Amino acid sequence: MRCTDPTRPARAFRLLGALLLAGAVALAQAQGGGPHPARDPSPHGLYIEQLTTTEVRAAVAAGSTTIIIPIGGTEQSGPAMVLGKHNVRVGILAGRIAAALGDALVAPVIAYVPEGNVDPPTSHMRFAGTISIPVDAFERTLEGAARSFAAHGFRDIVFIGDHGGYQRSEETVAKRLNREWAHRAVRAHAIVDYYRVTETEYRKALEARGLSAAEIGTHAGVADTSLSLALDPKLVRMDVLRAGKDLDAAHGVYGDPRRSSAALGELGVDAIVAKTVAAIRQAVARR
Repeated sequence: MRCTDPTRPARAFRLLGALLLAGAVALAQAQGGGPHPARDPSPHGLYIEQLTTTEVRAAVAAGSTTIIIPIGGTEQSGPAMVLGKHNVRVGILAGRIAAALGDALVAPVIAYVPEGNVDPPTSHMRFAGTISIPVDAFERTLEGAARSFAAHGFRDIVFIGDHGGYQRSEETVAKRLNREWAHRAVRAHAIVDYYRVTETEYRKALEARGLSAAEIGTHAGVADTSLSLALDPKLVRMDVLRAGKDLDAAHGVYGDPRRSSAALGELGVDAIVAKTVAAIRQAVARR
């Protein structure tokens, strides 16, 4: 019998499309392309700033008892890179590390860190926009944050820092807290491998691709700039980079960033995440 309902073909195509979409979603999830409980301990995400207090409590109760405290800094990085590069990078990388661990959440980024004397200005404080706080204030901030998370049931408080100047402070605070917590089932961990890999494996990977030590640099060079491009291209002023003007030590650049690229930066991203995840797992196992 001939169909007399002109809407039946349209309904049939919509039904077929829905079935195909459902099948595609199921296949993607089976292949790891969809949500995976081991990579997302909270159904609403990994960053506690984006969670409610109830959701954080539930995540801890469900076993997400590791908290990563990302430490950045607000400092000059020459004319081609923004002052907040450390804050953005460590926030993104902390999320990737937490996702790989499967039982961790991420605290807000600490953006105020020691960057040199204010008066007279030294180090990065010689350049406009840099913010510096005293070392003791910085260490007390780390301590306060760690104690807060311990009070909420987190058992492993992890410090990772994107800037080299305060790595020793991370270790000092972790040791101080662990002496205090000797008889408690909670520990602080200064994971300095997060930063060290940028001075070792990442540099070697760049050298293997033909970059010189002078290009790689120590601050705002190829290594630093490429890492920023890989994580958030908005951190870099590409027009300034291409022009190549004022990319020297007199303007806060120690290296030659002109050959920087996101592809080179991915070498650092992969090494940082892998090394940090392994170091955290080892530290937690020792506890």
